[in-house]
Amino acid sequence: MRGGPSENPELWAFLESLHCGELLSGTVTAIERFGVFVGLDDGPEHPVFPGVGFISVAELSWRRFEAASEVVRVGQRVRCEFLQFDTWNLEARLSLRATQPDPFQAFAAGTAVGQKLHGRVTKVVPFGVFVQVADGIEGLVHLRELTWTPVETPADVVQVGDEVAVVVTEIDRERRRLVLSRRQGSSDDR
Repeated sequence: MRGGPSENPELWAFLESLHCGELLSGTVTAIERFGVFVGLDDGPEHPVFPGVGFISVAELSWRRFEAASEVVRVGQRVRCEFLQFDTWNLEARLSLRATQPDPFQAFAAGTAVGQKLHGRVTKVVPFGVFVQVADGIEGLVHLRELTWTPVETPADVVQVGDEVAVVVTEIDRERRRLVLSRRQGSSDDR
C-alpha cells in the first residue's frame, strides 16, 4: 500500500531500527474506533496517518472499556512498548497495556480455586452472567452454575447490579479467564 523502503526511506529506516519490547514516548494524535494514533517523539512524520505509532484497541488497557476515549485522550503523553513494524501501513504497532501490571495476574496470585468471593453482576448473556469480584476483574458464572434448580435464562435469577456470593471454580492465567459458581457459593437455592 505505501511502497517499499525507496518511497519513504527515512521512515522505513526508523521503523527497522526499533526492537520488540523497546519503550517509546509520544503524544496521542487521534482516536479512532479501531485504535489510537501516536505521534512519536523520535522519528519522522507519517506520510498519511496522524502518527507513526498505532495502538490497537486490544493493546490499550487490561480493563474492559467501551471506547478508546475512556482510556486516553488526544494530546495525552504516553509511554508504550514497541510490538512490531507493520510494513503494510508503515507504522510502529504499540502496546500501552504492556507498560502496566496485569491486574488479573495479581488477582490470580492471591486467589485459589474453591475460594468464596462476593461480587456484582455486570453483564447478563444467554449462557450466564459476568460478575465483577475485584477492580477490573470479572468472572463468568455459567447458566448451569447459577442455581441448583435449572432456569431458562439468567435474567430469571439475577439482574445487572445484583450483589452475589460466588465460588472460584477455575483460574486460567494464560487466557486470563475466571470461572465462578453461584450455586456453590450459596446453599439457599437448594
